[in-house]
Amino acid sequence: MHDIRMIRENPDAFDAALSRLGAAPQAAQILATDESRRSKILASEQALAERNAASRQVGAAKAKGDTDEFERLRAIVQDKKTEIARLEEEAKAEDLRLTNMLMELPNLPMEDVPDGPDESANVEISQWGSVRNFSFTPVEHFEIPGAKVGFDFDAAGRLSGSRFVVMKGANIRLHRALAQFMLDTHIEKHGFTEVWTPVLVRDEAMFGTGQLPKFSEDSYQTTNGWWLIPTSEVTLTNLVAGQILDNAALPIRMTAHSQCFRSEAGSAGRDTAGMLRQHQFEKVEMVAITRPEDSRDELDRLTECAQNILKELGLPFRTVVLATGDMGFGARRTHDIEVWLPGQNAYREISSCSVCGDFQARRMNARFRREEGARPEFVHTLNGSGLAVGRCLIAVLENGQEEDGSISLPPVLHPYLGGKTRISPAGQLV
Repeated sequence: MHDIRMIRENPDAFDAALSRLGAAPQAAQILATDESRRSKILASEQALAERNAASRQVGAAKAKGDTDEFERLRAIVQDKKTEIARLEEEAKAEDLRLTNMLMELPNLPMEDVPDGPDESANVEISQWGSVRNFSFTPVEHFEIPGAKVGFDFDAAGRLSGSRFVVMKGANIRLHRALAQFMLDTHIEKHGFTEVWTPVLVRDEAMFGTGQLPKFSEDSYQTTNGWWLIPTSEVTLTNLVAGQILDNAALPIRMTAHSQCFRSEAGSAGRDTAGMLRQHQFEKVEMVAITRPEDSRDELDRLTECAQNILKELGLPFRTVVLATGDMGFGARRTHDIEVWLPGQNAYREISSCSVCGDFQARRMNARFRREEGARPEFVHTLNGSGLAVGRCLIAVLENGQEEDGSISLPPVLHPYLGGKTRISPAGQLV
Protein backbone atom coordinates (compact mmCIF):
# COMPACT_ATOMS: atom_id res chain seq x y z
CA MET A 1 0.00 0.00 0.00
CA HIS A 2 1.16 3.54 -0.66
CA ASP A 3 2.08 6.28 1.79
CA ILE A 4 -0.63 8.94 1.58
CA ARG A 5 1.84 11.57 2.77
CA MET A 6 4.10 10.84 -0.18
CA ILE A 7 1.16 11.29 -2.55
CA ARG A 8 0.22 14.60 -0.90
CA GLU A 9 3.77 15.88 -1.25
CA ASN A 10 4.51 14.51 -4.76
CA PRO A 11 1.24 13.98 -6.66
CA ASP A 12 2.79 14.57 -10.08
CA ALA A 13 5.64 12.14 -9.41
CA PHE A 14 3.15 9.55 -8.18
CA ASP A 15 1.07 9.81 -11.36
CA ALA A 16 4.21 9.74 -13.51
CA ALA A 17 5.29 6.49 -11.86
CA LEU A 18 1.84 4.98 -12.40
CA SER A 19 1.94 6.00 -16.05
CA ARG A 20 5.09 3.89 -16.48
CA LEU A 21 2.91 0.91 -15.52
CA GLY A 22 0.26 1.89 -18.05
CA ALA A 23 -2.09 3.06 -15.29
CA ALA A 24 -4.24 6.19 -15.38
CA PRO A 25 -3.51 9.16 -13.07
CA GLN A 26 -4.91 8.63 -9.59
CA ALA A 27 -3.45 11.36 -7.38
CA ALA A 28 -6.27 13.89 -7.84
CA GLN A 29 -8.98 11.39 -6.91
CA ILE A 30 -6.97 10.05 -3.97
CA LEU A 31 -6.23 13.53 -2.63
CA ALA A 32 -9.87 14.61 -3.00
CA THR A 33 -10.97 11.63 -0.93
CA ASP A 34 -8.20 12.28 1.57
CA GLU A 35 -9.21 15.95 1.87
CA SER A 36 -12.86 15.01 2.38
CA ARG A 37 -11.86 12.53 5.09
CA ARG A 38 -9.64 15.04 6.86
CA SER A 39 -12.25 17.82 6.67
CA LYS A 40 -14.86 15.57 8.27
CA ILE A 41 -12.43 14.60 11.02
CA LEU A 42 -11.70 18.29 11.65
CA ALA A 43 -15.40 19.17 11.64
CA SER A 44 -16.05 16.34 14.09
CA GLU A 45 -13.33 17.63 16.40
CA GLN A 46 -14.76 21.15 16.22
CA ALA A 47 -18.25 19.86 16.96
CA LEU A 48 -16.88 17.90 19.92
CA ALA A 49 -15.23 21.05 21.31
CA GLU A 50 -18.52 22.95 20.92
CA ARG A 51 -20.44 20.14 22.63
CA ASN A 52 -17.99 20.08 25.51
CA ALA A 53 -18.23 23.85 25.93
CA ALA A 54 -22.03 23.70 25.94
CA SER A 55 -21.95 20.80 28.41
CA ARG A 56 -19.92 22.86 30.85
CA GLN A 57 -22.38 25.74 30.56
CA VAL A 58 -25.43 23.50 31.12
CA GLY A 59 -24.53 22.96 34.75
CA ALA A 60 -24.02 26.67 35.36
CA ALA A 61 -27.40 27.54 33.80
CA LYS A 62 -29.15 24.93 35.91
CA ALA A 63 -27.45 26.21 39.06
CA LYS A 64 -28.69 29.73 38.29
CA GLY A 65 -32.20 28.44 37.67
CA ASP A 66 -32.15 29.82 34.11
CA THR A 67 -34.53 27.31 32.57
CA ASP A 68 -34.55 28.83 29.07
CA GLU A 69 -30.75 28.89 28.87
CA PHE A 70 -30.56 25.39 30.31
CA GLU A 71 -32.93 24.04 27.64
CA ARG A 72 -31.11 25.91 24.86
CA LEU A 73 -27.72 24.55 25.90
CA ARG A 74 -29.06 21.05 26.38
CA ALA A 75 -30.47 21.14 22.83
CA ILE A 76 -27.06 22.26 21.54
CA VAL A 77 -25.40 19.34 23.33
CA GLN A 78 -27.85 16.89 21.79
CA ASP A 79 -27.53 18.40 18.32
CA LYS A 80 -23.73 18.31 18.50
CA LYS A 81 -23.83 14.70 19.67
CA THR A 82 -25.89 13.80 16.60
CA GLU A 83 -23.61 15.86 14.34
CA ILE A 84 -20.47 14.21 15.75
CA ALA A 85 -21.87 10.72 15.19
CA ARG A 86 -22.76 11.63 11.59
CA LEU A 87 -19.36 13.18 10.85
CA GLU A 88 -17.48 10.26 12.41
CA GLU A 89 -19.49 7.81 10.30
CA GLU A 90 -18.83 9.84 7.16
CA ALA A 91 -15.12 10.11 7.99
CA LYS A 92 -15.01 6.35 8.55
CA ALA A 93 -16.64 5.76 5.16
CA GLU A 94 -14.16 8.11 3.46
CA ASP A 95 -11.28 6.41 5.25
CA LEU A 96 -12.46 3.01 4.01
CA ARG A 97 -12.85 4.42 0.50
CA LEU A 98 -9.32 5.85 0.62
CA THR A 99 -7.88 2.57 1.93
CA ASN A 100 -9.61 0.61 -0.82
CA MET A 101 -8.29 3.00 -3.47
CA LEU A 102 -4.73 2.62 -2.18
CA MET A 103 -5.10 -1.16 -1.85
CA GLU A 104 -6.06 -1.48 -5.52
CA LEU A 105 -3.02 0.37 -6.86
CA PRO A 106 0.20 -1.47 -7.80
CA ASN A 107 3.59 -0.73 -6.35
CA LEU A 108 5.71 1.88 -8.12
CA PRO A 109 8.74 0.77 -10.16
CA MET A 110 12.28 1.77 -9.30
CA GLU A 111 13.80 4.36 -11.59
CA ASP A 112 16.19 1.86 -13.20
CA VAL A 113 13.45 -0.59 -14.20
CA PRO A 114 13.11 -0.66 -18.01
CA ASP A 115 9.90 0.78 -19.43
CA GLY A 116 7.78 -1.40 -21.67
CA PRO A 117 4.29 -2.84 -22.08
CA ASP A 118 5.10 -6.53 -21.63
CA GLU A 119 7.79 -9.22 -21.54
CA SER A 120 9.12 -8.14 -24.92
CA ALA A 121 10.75 -5.17 -23.16
CA ASN A 122 12.53 -7.27 -20.51
CA VAL A 123 16.29 -6.78 -20.45
CA GLU A 124 18.79 -9.62 -20.10
CA ILE A 125 21.38 -8.82 -17.45
CA SER A 126 23.38 -12.05 -17.33
CA GLN A 127 23.69 -15.53 -18.79
CA TRP A 128 25.35 -18.66 -17.42
CA GLY A 129 26.22 -22.09 -18.79
CA SER A 130 26.49 -23.54 -22.26
CA VAL A 131 23.45 -24.84 -24.06
CA ARG A 132 24.05 -28.51 -24.85
CA ASN A 133 24.55 -29.46 -28.48
CA PHE A 134 22.45 -32.62 -28.85
CA SER A 135 23.34 -35.21 -31.50
CA PHE A 136 19.60 -35.94 -31.76
CA THR A 137 16.43 -33.86 -31.55
CA PRO A 138 15.60 -33.37 -27.85
CA VAL A 139 11.98 -33.76 -26.78
CA GLU A 140 9.88 -32.30 -23.96
CA HIS A 141 9.92 -33.88 -20.52
CA PHE A 142 6.69 -35.85 -20.94
CA GLU A 143 7.99 -37.40 -24.19
CA ILE A 144 11.32 -38.72 -22.85
CA PRO A 145 10.94 -42.53 -22.55
CA GLY A 146 12.70 -42.70 -19.17
CA ALA A 147 10.46 -39.99 -17.71
CA LYS A 148 7.22 -40.71 -19.55
CA VAL A 149 6.48 -43.81 -17.49
CA GLY A 150 6.57 -41.71 -14.30
CA PHE A 151 3.96 -39.16 -15.42
CA ASP A 152 0.29 -40.11 -15.38
CA PHE A 153 -1.77 -37.21 -16.67
CA ASP A 154 -4.77 -39.42 -17.43
CA ALA A 155 -5.06 -40.56 -13.82
CA ALA A 156 -4.69 -36.98 -12.62
CA GLY A 157 -7.45 -35.95 -15.03
CA ARG A 158 -9.78 -38.58 -13.61
CA LEU A 159 -8.99 -37.47 -10.07
CA SER A 160 -8.93 -33.71 -10.47
CA GLY A 161 -9.21 -32.51 -14.07
CA SER A 162 -6.72 -30.67 -16.25
CA ARG A 163 -3.46 -29.08 -15.08
CA PHE A 164 -2.73 -31.80 -12.52
CA VAL A 165 -0.26 -34.69 -12.62
CA VAL A 166 0.33 -37.97 -10.84
CA MET A 167 4.04 -38.73 -10.50
CA LYS A 168 5.56 -42.02 -9.48
CA GLY A 169 8.77 -43.99 -9.38
CA ALA A 170 11.97 -42.27 -10.37
CA ASN A 171 10.23 -39.01 -11.25
CA ILE A 172 8.80 -38.34 -7.82
CA ARG A 173 11.99 -39.45 -6.09
CA LEU A 174 13.94 -37.04 -8.24
CA HIS A 175 11.36 -34.33 -7.47
CA ARG A 176 11.78 -34.96 -3.73
CA ALA A 177 15.57 -34.97 -4.05
CA LEU A 178 15.52 -31.59 -5.79
CA ALA A 179 13.45 -30.00 -3.02
CA GLN A 180 15.75 -31.42 -0.35
CA PHE A 181 18.84 -30.26 -2.21
CA MET A 182 17.41 -26.73 -2.54
CA LEU A 183 16.56 -26.51 1.15
CA ASP A 184 19.95 -27.84 2.25
CA THR A 185 21.75 -25.36 0.01
CA HIS A 186 19.76 -22.35 1.18
CA ILE A 187 20.15 -23.33 4.83
CA GLU A 188 23.79 -24.45 4.88
CA LYS A 189 25.34 -22.19 2.23
CA HIS A 190 23.05 -19.18 1.94
CA GLY A 191 22.20 -18.56 5.59
CA PHE A 192 18.42 -18.94 5.46
CA THR A 193 16.37 -20.30 8.35
CA GLU A 194 14.00 -23.11 7.38
CA VAL A 195 10.38 -22.51 8.35
CA TRP A 196 7.30 -24.69 7.99
CA THR A 197 3.99 -22.84 7.67
CA PRO A 198 0.32 -23.62 6.98
CA VAL A 199 -1.01 -23.66 3.43
CA LEU A 200 -4.40 -22.34 4.58
CA VAL A 201 -4.55 -18.67 5.58
CA ARG A 202 -7.04 -15.97 6.51
CA ASP A 203 -8.01 -12.96 4.40
CA GLU A 204 -5.59 -10.74 6.33
CA ALA A 205 -2.56 -12.72 5.21
CA MET A 206 -3.58 -12.52 1.55
CA PHE A 207 -4.24 -8.78 1.91
CA GLY A 208 -0.84 -8.33 3.53
CA THR A 209 1.16 -9.59 0.55
CA GLY A 210 -1.15 -8.15 -2.09
CA GLN A 211 -3.12 -11.15 -3.38
CA LEU A 212 -6.31 -9.51 -2.13
CA PRO A 213 -8.46 -7.70 -2.95
CA LYS A 214 -7.48 -7.40 -6.60
CA PHE A 215 -6.41 -10.95 -7.47
CA SER A 216 -8.88 -13.16 -5.67
CA GLU A 217 -9.66 -15.03 -8.90
CA ASP A 218 -6.05 -16.27 -9.04
CA SER A 219 -6.35 -18.27 -5.81
CA TYR A 220 -8.61 -20.90 -4.27
CA GLN A 221 -10.84 -20.24 -1.25
CA THR A 222 -12.40 -22.89 0.95
CA THR A 223 -16.06 -22.84 1.94
CA ASN A 224 -15.18 -21.68 5.45
CA GLY A 225 -13.14 -18.71 4.22
CA TRP A 226 -9.55 -19.93 4.28
CA TRP A 227 -7.35 -19.35 1.23
CA LEU A 228 -4.93 -21.91 -0.21
CA ILE A 229 -1.61 -20.14 -0.55
CA PRO A 230 -0.30 -19.44 -4.07
CA THR A 231 3.22 -19.43 -2.57
CA SER A 232 4.70 -19.52 0.92
CA GLU A 233 5.71 -15.89 0.37
CA VAL A 234 2.28 -15.23 1.88
CA THR A 235 2.93 -17.04 5.15
CA LEU A 236 6.63 -16.29 5.54
CA THR A 237 6.20 -12.54 4.97
CA ASN A 238 3.17 -12.35 7.25
CA LEU A 239 5.18 -13.78 10.14
CA VAL A 240 6.27 -10.18 10.82
CA ALA A 241 2.79 -8.66 10.36
CA GLY A 242 1.86 -6.32 13.19
CA GLN A 243 5.35 -6.60 14.71
CA ILE A 244 7.91 -4.00 15.73
CA LEU A 245 11.26 -5.73 15.19
CA ASP A 246 14.56 -4.94 16.83
CA ASN A 247 17.15 -3.41 14.54
CA ALA A 248 19.59 -6.17 15.49
CA ALA A 249 17.20 -8.83 14.21
CA LEU A 250 17.48 -7.60 10.63
CA PRO A 251 17.91 -8.92 8.07
CA ILE A 252 15.61 -11.90 8.55
CA ARG A 253 16.07 -14.58 5.88
CA MET A 254 13.62 -17.49 5.71
CA THR A 255 13.06 -20.41 3.37
CA ALA A 256 10.23 -22.93 3.12
CA HIS A 257 9.23 -25.86 0.96
CA SER A 258 5.49 -25.97 0.43
CA GLN A 259 2.61 -26.99 -1.73
CA CYS A 260 1.29 -24.05 -3.76
CA PHE A 261 -2.10 -23.59 -5.41
CA ARG A 262 -3.06 -21.29 -8.27
CA SER A 263 -6.18 -21.16 -10.39
CA GLU A 264 -4.11 -20.00 -13.40
CA ALA A 265 -6.91 -17.58 -14.28
CA GLY A 266 -6.23 -16.03 -17.65
CA SER A 267 -3.81 -18.75 -18.79
CA ALA A 268 -6.29 -20.78 -20.83
CA GLY A 269 -4.55 -22.45 -23.75
CA ARG A 270 -1.04 -21.78 -22.42
CA ASP A 271 1.30 -24.66 -21.57
CA THR A 272 -1.47 -27.23 -21.45
CA ALA A 273 0.85 -30.16 -22.25
CA GLY A 274 3.05 -31.62 -19.55
CA MET A 275 3.49 -30.17 -16.07
CA LEU A 276 4.92 -26.72 -16.77
CA ARG A 277 1.80 -24.87 -15.59
CA GLN A 278 -0.18 -26.64 -12.85
CA HIS A 279 -2.91 -25.80 -10.35
CA GLN A 280 -0.99 -27.60 -7.59
CA PHE A 281 2.80 -27.54 -7.43
CA GLU A 282 5.71 -27.31 -5.02
CA LYS A 283 8.16 -24.52 -4.52
CA VAL A 284 11.06 -23.68 -2.27
CA GLU A 285 10.52 -20.03 -1.38
CA MET A 286 12.96 -17.43 -0.06
CA VAL A 287 11.79 -14.36 1.89
CA ALA A 288 13.91 -11.55 3.33
CA ILE A 289 12.94 -8.76 5.73
CA THR A 290 15.43 -5.87 5.73
CA ARG A 291 16.08 -2.27 6.61
CA PRO A 292 15.08 0.13 3.79
CA GLU A 293 18.66 1.00 2.88
CA ASP A 294 19.62 -2.67 2.50
CA SER A 295 16.80 -3.98 0.32
CA ARG A 296 18.26 -3.29 -3.12
CA ASP A 297 21.46 -5.16 -2.30
CA GLU A 298 19.37 -7.94 -0.79
CA LEU A 299 17.59 -8.35 -4.12
CA ASP A 300 20.92 -9.08 -5.80
CA ARG A 301 21.78 -11.53 -3.01
CA LEU A 302 18.42 -13.30 -3.33
CA THR A 303 18.90 -13.55 -7.09
CA GLU A 304 22.36 -15.03 -6.62
CA CYS A 305 21.03 -17.63 -4.17
CA ALA A 306 18.49 -18.80 -6.76
CA GLN A 307 21.14 -18.78 -9.51
CA ASN A 308 23.46 -20.90 -7.37
CA ILE A 309 20.94 -23.75 -7.32
CA LEU A 310 20.96 -23.88 -11.12
CA LYS A 311 24.75 -23.62 -11.25
CA GLU A 312 25.10 -26.57 -8.85
CA LEU A 313 22.73 -28.55 -11.09
CA GLY A 314 24.66 -27.53 -14.22
CA LEU A 315 21.56 -26.08 -15.89
CA PRO A 316 22.06 -23.18 -18.35
CA PHE A 317 20.06 -20.07 -17.54
CA ARG A 318 19.74 -16.40 -18.15
CA THR A 319 18.58 -13.60 -15.85
CA VAL A 320 16.39 -10.73 -16.98
CA VAL A 321 15.08 -7.62 -15.27
CA LEU A 322 11.36 -7.29 -15.92
CA ALA A 323 9.98 -4.26 -17.70
CA THR A 324 7.32 -2.14 -16.02
CA GLY A 325 4.50 -3.82 -17.92
CA ASP A 326 5.59 -7.34 -16.93
CA MET A 327 6.18 -6.83 -13.20
CA GLY A 328 3.93 -8.22 -10.51
CA PHE A 329 1.50 -6.09 -8.50
CA GLY A 330 3.66 -5.75 -5.39
CA ALA A 331 7.15 -5.47 -6.90
CA ARG A 332 9.39 -2.44 -7.35
CA ARG A 333 11.99 -4.42 -9.30
CA THR A 334 11.99 -8.07 -10.36
CA HIS A 335 14.72 -10.38 -11.64
CA ASP A 336 13.42 -13.43 -13.49
CA ILE A 337 15.73 -16.40 -13.88
CA GLU A 338 14.93 -18.45 -16.96
CA VAL A 339 16.28 -21.98 -17.35
CA TRP A 340 17.02 -23.51 -20.74
CA LEU A 341 14.53 -26.19 -21.80
CA PRO A 342 15.88 -27.99 -24.89
CA GLY A 343 12.55 -29.74 -25.50
CA GLN A 344 10.97 -26.32 -26.08
CA ASN A 345 14.15 -24.78 -27.49
CA ALA A 346 13.52 -21.84 -25.19
CA TYR A 347 14.33 -20.25 -21.86
CA ARG A 348 11.44 -20.49 -19.38
CA GLU A 349 10.99 -18.83 -16.00
CA ILE A 350 12.03 -20.91 -13.01
CA SER A 351 12.50 -18.17 -10.41
CA SER A 352 11.22 -14.66 -9.86
CA CYS A 353 13.01 -12.50 -7.25
CA SER A 354 11.42 -9.19 -6.25
CA VAL A 355 11.99 -6.30 -3.91
CA CYS A 356 8.73 -4.79 -2.69
CA GLY A 357 10.05 -1.87 -0.64
CA ASP A 358 7.61 -0.96 2.15
CA PHE A 359 4.56 -1.78 -0.01
CA GLN A 360 3.70 -5.04 1.77
CA ALA A 361 4.95 -3.79 5.15
CA ARG A 362 2.40 -0.96 5.12
CA ARG A 363 -0.39 -3.41 4.37
CA MET A 364 0.81 -5.65 7.22
CA ASN A 365 1.98 -2.89 9.60
CA ALA A 366 5.40 -4.54 9.87
CA ARG A 367 7.97 -2.18 11.38
CA PHE A 368 11.33 -2.02 13.14
CA ARG A 369 12.98 0.32 15.61
CA ARG A 370 16.56 1.45 14.94
CA GLU A 371 17.26 2.08 18.61
CA GLU A 372 15.42 2.19 21.91
CA GLY A 373 12.97 5.06 21.95
CA ALA A 374 13.25 5.71 18.19
CA ARG A 375 10.15 6.05 16.05
CA PRO A 376 9.22 2.76 14.34
CA GLU A 377 9.86 2.56 10.57
CA PHE A 378 8.42 0.19 8.01
CA VAL A 379 10.66 -2.71 7.00
CA HIS A 380 11.28 -3.67 3.38
CA THR A 381 10.26 -7.11 2.13
CA LEU A 382 11.64 -9.33 -0.63
CA ASN A 383 10.71 -12.72 -2.01
CA GLY A 384 12.04 -15.16 -4.56
CA SER A 385 11.65 -18.71 -5.79
CA GLY A 386 14.53 -20.85 -4.85
CA LEU A 387 13.30 -22.73 -6.98
CA ALA A 388 10.01 -23.95 -8.47
CA VAL A 389 10.55 -27.67 -7.90
CA GLY A 390 8.42 -29.00 -10.75
CA ARG A 391 10.00 -26.71 -13.31
CA CYS A 392 13.42 -27.67 -12.03
CA LEU A 393 12.48 -31.33 -12.50
CA ILE A 394 11.50 -30.56 -16.09
CA ALA A 395 14.83 -28.83 -16.70
CA VAL A 396 16.86 -31.71 -15.23
CA LEU A 397 14.98 -34.26 -17.33
CA GLU A 398 15.18 -32.34 -20.59
CA ASN A 399 18.80 -31.26 -20.27
CA GLY A 400 19.91 -34.73 -19.18
CA GLN A 401 18.04 -36.77 -21.81
CA GLU A 402 20.03 -39.20 -23.94
CA GLU A 403 19.36 -40.63 -27.38
CA ASP A 404 18.42 -44.06 -25.97
CA GLY A 405 15.66 -42.53 -23.82
CA SER A 406 17.64 -42.58 -20.56
CA ILE A 407 18.39 -39.49 -18.47
CA SER A 408 21.73 -38.51 -16.93
CA LEU A 409 21.29 -36.82 -13.56
CA PRO A 410 23.37 -33.98 -12.07
CA PRO A 411 26.19 -35.25 -9.80
CA VAL A 412 25.06 -32.99 -6.95
CA LEU A 413 21.85 -35.04 -6.69
CA HIS A 414 23.50 -38.47 -6.57
CA PRO A 415 23.81 -38.50 -2.74
CA TYR A 416 20.07 -37.71 -2.48
CA LEU A 417 19.26 -40.66 -4.76
CA GLY A 418 21.18 -43.37 -2.95
CA GLY A 419 24.10 -43.05 -5.32
CA LYS A 420 21.98 -43.57 -8.44
CA THR A 421 23.19 -41.52 -11.43
CA ARG A 422 20.67 -42.11 -14.22
CA ILE A 423 17.10 -42.93 -15.09
CA SER A 424 16.97 -45.85 -17.48
CA PRO A 425 14.84 -45.86 -20.67
CA ALA A 426 12.37 -48.01 -18.69
CA GLY A 427 12.07 -45.35 -15.98
CA GLN A 428 14.20 -46.93 -13.26
CA LEU A 429 16.85 -45.22 -11.16
CA VAL A 430 20.16 -46.92 -11.89
